[in-house]
Formats: sequence, C-alpha cells, structure tokens
Amino acid sequence: MTIKKYGTAQWQGGLKDGKGTVSTESGALSAHPYGFNTRFGDVKGTNPEELVGAAHAACFAMALSNILGEAGLTASALDAKSVVSLDKQPDGFAVTAAHLTLTATIPGTTDAQFQELAAKAKAGCPISKLLKAEITLEATLKS
Repeated sequence: MTIKKYGTAQWQGGLKDGKGTVSTESGALSAHPYGFNTRFGDVKGTNPEELVGAAHAACFAMALSNILGEAGLTASALDAKSVVSLDKQPDGFAVTAAHLTLTATIPGTTDAQFQELAAKAKAGCPISKLLKAEITLEATLKS
C-alpha cells in the first residue's frame, strides 16, 4: 500500500529579496509565507527546517504510540520535539542533524522498556527514514 501526500511551494524573486508561500494538501497551511529572513534572520514565519522538525516530531510521536500499543501500553502524554540543524558547509547549506527530545507519561512501563520502545520508534518513524531516503526529481522548464 502506498499513500501519497503533497506539499507545494511558490517563490518569486531573488534569494534575499524574494518571497514564497508554502501549502499542504490538507489545507493546514495555505499560502503560508516564508523567505530568507524567516530562515536565516529573526523575522517570524516558517521555513523548510521548521516544517521538517514539526513533521519529524509528529511522526515520531505517532510511531511511538503504535509501538506502545503493540506492547499493551497507552501513553497519557507524549511531548515530542525535533530540532533540525542547518549548517553552512563548503558546498552550501545542509541539514546535518535532527535531534528528538521526548517527555512522556506512560503508566505501567519501566524506564528500560520506555527507552527501548522510544529507540524503536525513532528508528522506525517514516520521517526518520525519509532523512536517509533516495530523492528523485522531475523538472519541467516553461517558456
């Protein structure tokens, strides 16, 4: 079974003076603005790394919920955060790391079991796997 979801982005202008919008298939984001200053400056707004971080945290929490269920456990609360690092490198910028943090309340588990299940969720989360995925491209130039 393959499930496909999409996001879209539009951009006009140069890197520093340009402006873009990002949207999601669900409409959760609809023409939400982003730009150079929201990514590299202190202007409020979204950016690609923030969106990847949010997706990673959400995916991880859902994966852990599934793994907990398989172990006969249910979380009262899972508070997940993913900090995505964007670093300047000789050939440009690269996402070099994603750091997950989790605070959880799970009745009936031990710390050892919790650590094992959280590690399994980290490795099995589809967004964790995406960060190592093959990326393909189909590009069309309009005149």
